[in-house]
Amino acid sequence: MTDARSSQIRKLGDPRKHFWLAQRMAKAIGVDLAGKSRGGEIDQAEWAGMITKCRGCQWAEGCSTWLQDQDGSATAPNTCENAERFNGLKVQS
Repeated sequence: MTDARSSQIRKLGDPRKHFWLAQRMAKAIGVDLAGKSRGGEIDQAEWAGMITKCRGCQWAEGCSTWLQDQDGSATAPNTCENAERFNGLKVQS
């Protein structure tokens, strides 16, 4: 028997795929993740959490398409699970 909660459980996506999607998102909006890490603005635990959020995102396929057309000047779209954090890191640049 299935209840409402079990029908809402979503399998997380491939960690490698989402690691690279998140890396590409940062680059696409002009965020230097390595520099942010060195500066203490993001640590490994937060980065791992962002990857996990990305893995659960339902917009992953749309993300890949969106990323193809970016040049570093955009902000992360609201459809991105990590948009608020990525855009915050961009503002701190």
